[in-house]
Amino acid sequence: MSNFEEFEIDSRLMEPQETEEDGETELSLRPHALSEYIGQKRVKDNLSVYIEAAKQRKDVLDHVLLYGPPGLGKTTLSNIIANEMNVNIRVTSGPALEKPGDLVALLTNMGERDILFIDEIHRMSRAVEEHLYPAMEDYEIDIIIGKGPAARSFRMKLPKFTLIGATTRAGQLSTPLRDRFGVLLKLELYSPEELYEIVKRSAGIMGYEITRDGAMKIAECSRGTPRIANRLLKRVRDFAQIKGTGVIDKEIATFALEQLEIDHLGLDNVDRRMLETIIKLYNGGPVGLETLAVTVGEEAVTIEDVYEPYLVRIGFIARTSRGRCATRLAYDHLGIRFPTPTPAPGAAQTGLFDEE
Repeated sequence: MSNFEEFEIDSRLMEPQETEEDGETELSLRPHALSEYIGQKRVKDNLSVYIEAAKQRKDVLDHVLLYGPPGLGKTTLSNIIANEMNVNIRVTSGPALEKPGDLVALLTNMGERDILFIDEIHRMSRAVEEHLYPAMEDYEIDIIIGKGPAARSFRMKLPKFTLIGATTRAGQLSTPLRDRFGVLLKLELYSPEELYEIVKRSAGIMGYEITRDGAMKIAECSRGTPRIANRLLKRVRDFAQIKGTGVIDKEIATFALEQLEIDHLGLDNVDRRMLETIIKLYNGGPVGLETLAVTVGEEAVTIEDVYEPYLVRIGFIARTSRGRCATRLAYDHLGIRFPTPTPAPGAAQTGLFDEE
């Protein structure tokens, strides 16, 4: 495969946040039932109990908070819950609810036992959040009529509904809001075996022929995230179509990932630049997040939310109170010799005056 041409590299390929292209792809690939949903076994098992119990009682499902890294399927899971409960779902996001009136308009148009899904719920304004409390607890909401001294407030009864909140930063939710969720479910990063099943399923739906080794190669480089796995599958498909036989096998997958500068652990050029910065410019750390962001040329929030979690998970970066440090594993991965610890002053004198 030495005659392969260079392809343009998408530096954001390994970012787990959703793009416009991802949205179109995921819509067709999303499972519609818990039985079709791959991975997150504990979450699925518990959800199936809660859903079945609510259906038997003919009652509303308790409010659900889904939290975990981006790209793991929180939106997909909320749609599955609506399908399993056989109810309608209304989708919005925290930043879109700018004022209490936006929330009132949504809630007053919902049907009995319907679901309201709020993505990025941690970014909801405090004024909207406070109007949400009585709606979650008592299925009532305060409505203000008029302005100035003539303004008056009354409580409007709402149909019983289920609020599903999704967040990548559960720690930023206020305690009063978090305590009003009866079901808290944490989504974990996927194993390569689970991602292999997802890649095989996605390839089948999209009509791509893929071998077992090809699917596993993509799965191993997907950073534990289904969204990245599906994105890589589409890019490898392009190489297989233009430079191969159309079949996604291990050979074409390996070459495609090399062209995209993605190594066997799923690290891209930004990840490696971060590690090299910590090791070569700051002697392995510690280095502060803001300093690292300026040096690498990325925003601090992007490093903290996108790149750092995976590097911490695989043991390449250690977070300390003084900053970020590169571990021995990071040195070994980059082929850089790990520095030998310098003995403390006087260490060589140890034992001179010890009793025999």
